[in-house]
This record gives sequence, structure tokens and C-alpha cells, in this order.
Amino acid sequence: MFIRKLFLISIISIPIFAGIKNLTLNHAIHILKKDNLELKVARFKENMKSYEAKAARGHNYGKLDLSVTGMRSNDAGNVFGFKLQSREATFGDFGFSEFDMSGKTNPLPVAPKSLNYPDPKNHYQTKLKYVLPIYTGGKLSEYGHITDALYRMSKYDTRKLLNEKVFQVKKAFYDISLVEHYISNLSKIMRNIRQLNNIVKSMRREGYAKNVDVLEVEARKAEAMSMYNQAKLNRDLAYQFLSFLLNKNVSSIRRVSDRVPMPHITKASLEARNIDIQKALLGKKIAKMAVNVERSNFLPTVGAFAEYSSANDVLFKDFRDKDAYTVGVQVKMNLFNGGIDLANLEKAKVRYLMVANQVLLAKKGIALKAKKLKTEILSTNGDIRSYAKQLRFAKRVYRNYKARYKEGMVSISDVLIKQSKELEVLLKSLTAKNKRNTKVFELEALINQEKTIKVYNVKKALK
Repeated sequence: MFIRKLFLISIISIPIFAGIKNLTLNHAIHILKKDNLELKVARFKENMKSYEAKAARGHNYGKLDLSVTGMRSNDAGNVFGFKLQSREATFGDFGFSEFDMSGKTNPLPVAPKSLNYPDPKNHYQTKLKYVLPIYTGGKLSEYGHITDALYRMSKYDTRKLLNEKVFQVKKAFYDISLVEHYISNLSKIMRNIRQLNNIVKSMRREGYAKNVDVLEVEARKAEAMSMYNQAKLNRDLAYQFLSFLLNKNVSSIRRVSDRVPMPHITKASLEARNIDIQKALLGKKIAKMAVNVERSNFLPTVGAFAEYSSANDVLFKDFRDKDAYTVGVQVKMNLFNGGIDLANLEKAKVRYLMVANQVLLAKKGIALKAKKLKTEILSTNGDIRSYAKQLRFAKRVYRNYKARYKEGMVSISDVLIKQSKELEVLLKSLTAKNKRNTKVFELEALINQEKTIKVYNVKKALK
């Protein structure tokens, strides 16, 4: 009974630990956009920038504060002030009840006790205060524009990170497919070595081969097995990296072709879609806004405020009867600060010119990089075609030498040398294809082929 339960539990738990099987490249990219941890962090940064932009726009609408203050004091100034704010002051508070009103004595030297030594008094004041910037020389507007631009910049950063991760996923898929192809070819080579080993052993029994021939074949067999095991380890490592990128365990993929199609790129499409160029153009706009911010320091600022309050010895007592209001407008303008504003303005102008030149540099640099990548891809295409021909020739030569060895026309060393040539060309072909695919992925990243990813729902994530 216990064994049956254990077996049942093990069967049920298998799917929990099993990875995704036969994963396609398109599905992998979909999972990447949804579950990659680095992209999630980037989306959180995006959301923070969007809230910063909202906060900057909020300054245009002013500020309304409510304050409720409760105090108790016997300080003469405070108590008299409390009475004034509560509209309760009387002539008796000035000590008139202590004066000699007959005129026989001079009341001026008299120190009224009720004024100087008042009884403790409670005081509660409720106040609403609204402050509104009317004119700031365009500073608030430009700050709002800058924070909006920084939010767009964060979206470009997320897009660039997405391109980088898609590049890594595609490369992992094509690397795994190439390694699988390499493992398949190594399996055929190992099968040929086993056949050759059987032939050598048979010929040794008949006296046509030496023991050293058998040892040479065994050594080559061990070498091929080592390469085979290393290839399998590289495949496993690629699967682990792919699983890390997708934040999910991947057991197997649907193999892709060994060569990625090269994308069509024009100068216009490159300048319109490249992320680095778009970031440079946006940086130029931000630098222009910064010049306007510094220029606003030479203009006046105008602000308005309004207060409404009520005070009494009991909270909210006779609120309307003892209310008060204050309204006002302030105009402020700096006339001299030692040339600091002028220096900052000139610095902002120089920065704008610097960023404008960086935009030109980015356009020329990206165009040059695209041309370099295309040239390297075309050059590698020629290498791949050459290696394909060399590999076919090396296989034919190996089969020829193996047949000649059976006839005693060549040594086993000659046969193994020809097989080594086949292995060498196979490795060169694999390296060339991997290099070409990497360059193609880099070229795809330059033109930003991936679609925009959805804005991450922070509120949903925090629940």
C-alpha cells in the first residue's frame, strides 16, 4: 500500500519539475517579454519615471494645505494674540479695569496685571491655505516636459534591453541547433571510427595490421568521445542560460535552421528605428529644454495665495462667526547674483551644442557599424560555402583512404589524418555559422525589429 502511494505521488509530481519541451523560438520570445526578470525591473523603472512626470505636472495646480493647531499658553504675547485671532479682545485686556479713571493719578506708569500676567488660555486654529504659481517664466512647463522626456527615455532603455534579451534568446536557440547538428555529425564520425576499429581488429587477426594501429584508432575514438561529451555539456549550458532568460525551465526546443536570414537595412530605416539614435535625438530635445529652464531665471515669477481660518478656545466653536481670510500676490525677480544665472545659461547652451554633435556622431557611428556587420556577414557567407565544399571533399577522401587501407595501400595514420581533417573542417564550419548568426542578430538589434512590450501593471504586481 505504501509503495503504491509513493508511486502515485511520484507520478503526480513529475509535471511540476518537468521543463518546457519542444519550445519554438516565437513562443520563447513571448515568454521572455512576459517573464524575464530584468525586463520586469526595467518596467518598474518605467513606471517610476511616469509617476515622476505626473508629480512634475502637479506643481502647475498649486498646493492646498489644511492645518489644525491646538495650543495652551500663559505667555502674555501668546494669550493676547489668541484673543485677537478669536476676535475676543476687549479693553479690559489692556488693564483698563485697573486704571484710576478719575484723572487724579497718571495711569501711564501702571503695569496692568491682566495684560502682563494673564490666565492660561486654550487656543485652536483651523486654517486652509492655497498657493498657486501664476507665472514662472516657463520653468514649471519645461520641468514637466523634461520629466515626460525622461519617461520616454526610460521606455527606450526598456526597448533596448528587450532587444538585447531577444538577441540572447535567438542566439541560444541557434547555438543549441548548431550544437545538435555538431553532435549529430560527431555521432556519424564516431560510428565511422567504430567501423574502422572493427576493420583494424579484423586485419590484425589476419596479420595485415599491427597492434599500434589498433591503439591509434582507440586513441582517436577516445578523442572523439571527449569532443562529443564536451558538445553535450555546451548544449546543457545553453539550455540553462535559456531557462534563466525565460525564468522557466526548458527541456528541449524545436530546432531552427543553421543560418539566420539577413535583414534588409537602409539608411532611412536605421535612423528612424535605431534605439541609440532615438535616445540621442531625445537627449537633444532635453538639452534644449534645459536651456529654456536656465533662461527662465532672468524672468520674474508671480504667485498668489489665499488663506481661510477660524480660531477659538474650543475646536470648531463658532467657526463661521470667527472666521478670517487673507489673499495676496507676490512678484519676485532676481536682479543680481554675481553672474551665476548667466554662467549656467551659457553652460546649458554649450551642452546643447555638444548633444547636437553627439546626435550626428550616433547616426554616423551606427551607420558605420551596420556596414561593418553586413560586410562581416557577407564575408562569413563565403567562408561557410567554402567549408561546406571542404567538408564534402574531406568525407570523400576519408572514405577513399579507408578503402585503400583495407587493400594495404596506406597506413592507419594516413586514414586518421584524413579523418582529423574532416573534424577540423566541421569545427571551422560550426564556428563560422555561429559567428555569422551572432552578427545577424546584432544587425537586427540595430534596427529594433521587436514590437513594443506592454507596460507592466505595478498595482497588480504589488497585490
